[in-house]
Amino acid sequence: MSRPPRVTPSQADSSPSPKLLPPHQSEANPNNDAPDLPEADQPEEESDESEADIELDLSAAEDEAEAQPNAVQTGVEIIRMHMKDCPTSPGVYRMIGSTGEVLYVGKARNIRKRVASYTRTNGHSNRIARMISLTQSMIFVSTQTETEALLLEANYIKQMKPRFNVLMRDDKSFPYILLSADHPAPQLVKHRGARNRKGDYFGPFANTWAVNHTLNALQRAFLLRSCSDTYFENRTRPCLQHQIKRCAGPCTNEIPPQDYQTLVDEARDFLNGKSLAVRNTLAKDMTQAADHLEFERAARLRDRIAALSSIQGSQGINPRNTEEADVFAIVEEAGHFCIEVFFFRTYQNWGNKAYFPRADRSLTAAEVLDSFLAQFYADKPPARLILLSQNIETRDLLAQALTVRAGHKIEILVPQRGERRELVEHAEQNGKEALARKLSDQLTQERLLAALAQAFGIDRKLRRIEVYDNSHIMGTHAVGGMIVAGPGGFMKAHYRTFNIKSTDITPGDDYGMMREVLRRRFLRLTKTESTTDAATNPVIESSETDDSADPDVFPSRPDLILIDGGRGQFEAARSILEELGINDVELASIAKGPDRNAGREDFYLPGRPAFKLAPRDPALYFVQRLRDEAHRFAIGTHRARRKKDFTKNPLDEIVGIGPVRKRALLHAFGTAKAISRASLADLEKVPGINAASARLIFDHFNPKA
Repeated sequence: MSRPPRVTPSQADSSPSPKLLPPHQSEANPNNDAPDLPEADQPEEESDESEADIELDLSAAEDEAEAQPNAVQTGVEIIRMHMKDCPTSPGVYRMIGSTGEVLYVGKARNIRKRVASYTRTNGHSNRIARMISLTQSMIFVSTQTETEALLLEANYIKQMKPRFNVLMRDDKSFPYILLSADHPAPQLVKHRGARNRKGDYFGPFANTWAVNHTLNALQRAFLLRSCSDTYFENRTRPCLQHQIKRCAGPCTNEIPPQDYQTLVDEARDFLNGKSLAVRNTLAKDMTQAADHLEFERAARLRDRIAALSSIQGSQGINPRNTEEADVFAIVEEAGHFCIEVFFFRTYQNWGNKAYFPRADRSLTAAEVLDSFLAQFYADKPPARLILLSQNIETRDLLAQALTVRAGHKIEILVPQRGERRELVEHAEQNGKEALARKLSDQLTQERLLAALAQAFGIDRKLRRIEVYDNSHIMGTHAVGGMIVAGPGGFMKAHYRTFNIKSTDITPGDDYGMMREVLRRRFLRLTKTESTTDAATNPVIESSETDDSADPDVFPSRPDLILIDGGRGQFEAARSILEELGINDVELASIAKGPDRNAGREDFYLPGRPAFKLAPRDPALYFVQRLRDEAHRFAIGTHRARRKKDFTKNPLDEIVGIGPVRKRALLHAFGTAKAISRASLADLEKVPGINAASARLIFDHFNPKA
């Protein structure tokens, strides 16, 4: 049995230290769903991910700036001082900064030897030198094996998000197909998230389109229901899905339970890879039906066979000898990387997805792939076979860690010939095409940003544009929306919503709403920047911490604010910026004009009269896209908030009335309005409602009684 990790703090732990759990389970992952798996313990070789995949939480300008020699020497002395408490066993170490933040989490087979490598005063990369210069203390945790250290390191990285580690920012899960097993009439649906529901899960699928297309064909082939259990229980006649031959109609007994179970078994067999056997059975039944002159039944079977053929035909290349595999291929062009991922399950191609990691140009493709793989499988179940286009340094260790987590053997191979090599080459070709499209789109976006800067008379490069819009109905459910655009297009991870909270604003006052949104946005930004500056080593010049100095780092401060509105909104925004002392951000607003025709918008900028752009100016189309995206985002947020309030039950506001009592009240009175009109005596008669609860409910609806 593996012994639990042993913590060896070299001094008081000034960082947040999570509860230590076995290496396969962390405090942030109590269900052992899929712990993070970090890259190899090589700080010099770390890479970071762009957009929504992997991102290094550190300004590249800081990263490239050389740390001051005196600060590095001080950090080395601090590390040497802590080495006296450093164990020689496998484990994890944490480097702590002056304010108690965790700078870096690493693992090692021998912690003492690994930490000793930081005590050199030269020979470090700029990134590692800066990390050493900021280190004020260290904490060590011993483990039984290096694999346990790898898993524990992953848990710490996920919980603490150290600034010098590679961080996985993409928390999106891949979709699955679920064939439920918790109902007499099993359901066939798309599923995301934790797999807590009883049933069979098939996947992952690379994207929503792939799973929706497959699910649509499966419903035509096997006629399994997709409705919710509540909808199923309340049907009195077949629904539209049955009419268009997408469901067998088990809700109203249009099909006997044993026949429906046969359809379920056939669907399960097909998804488990027994597609040929299922098709042969259907073909045999179709022939028998035709021989017995049951032409309608034969036609239905024919349509089901055609639906199965469409599934297999739409999967692209399907391997003949590879039942289950994840294929990774990395390509590089002009210092940019693309990692193409293909999923193969039950001898079928279940889709592919391209990732574009942001990595240091000094890293090789193999090093980037190594870091990416560890992050990718942080919350995703691996296939039994993983095929790579490049060999990676931690291949064996990663295979061991994935094997421990999955509970069965995981192989990681770099095929050189045969069908498996063909799969990798196919992924490489798709990766090259995806990277070419990405670079082309990025170049187009940069040209549009330059055109907009020229149209507005801005003499600096635009890297971050924030567009603001408000949405409400007569002042109710008022929200403000902020969308962000940059060289990479719309940066949806940076979108923000603002629920209008001020009670001083007159309902429907768009100007007041805009002032509140901008005040909250820039007060928070100023506070964040102040906190970051306070935690920065004072020997570093301010120019070194300016994230605008590096083109690969997306800045937190906008270069241009674009307001969706006319002169009034523009003046409201300008007054707030002046009040807060924000003078380094350009401001503009766009109004539809008196005729409200697209293409004839009026623009407002400081010190200039209102003007229009040429009808065919690319900058005009670009700013219209920005305005429309902000409008879409604000309206969508407003509708979601309004819908939530519409469906809110007044009983939810009563403290102490839980789901059981709410259900009892609704069963007794039917609606919340009837409950609000009930007398105290009637409330006390409801089963499960005692005198105290009845008084609580009655007083809530009758505060003056």
